[in-house]
Amino acid sequence: MVKVTFTLDDRTITTLRQTAARLDKPNSQIVREAIRDYAERVGHLSEHERIRLLSALDAMAKRKATRSPADVDRELQGIRTARRGGGRRHRA
Repeated sequence: MVKVTFTLDDRTITTLRQTAARLDKPNSQIVREAIRDYAERVGHLSEHERIRLLSALDAMAKRKATRSPADVDRELQGIRTARRGGGRRHRA
């Protein structure tokens, strides 16, 4: 174990102490578990964010197409051709 020093506000210290007392665990163990839990969640969407993004996707799927399938196919073919050709050969 490595001993470290952090500066925390009074509210956070109170929450830490109450949680440690309620779970009958040392403060340091609560902090370790909290950091581990937080690290696992970083980069993941919250339930609220997931629902919001799915709603936006549903709304987009319900909109009427503004281009014909042939126009979309032509654009996709152009993108595929450019990618196979190595993309830009000069600075933008």
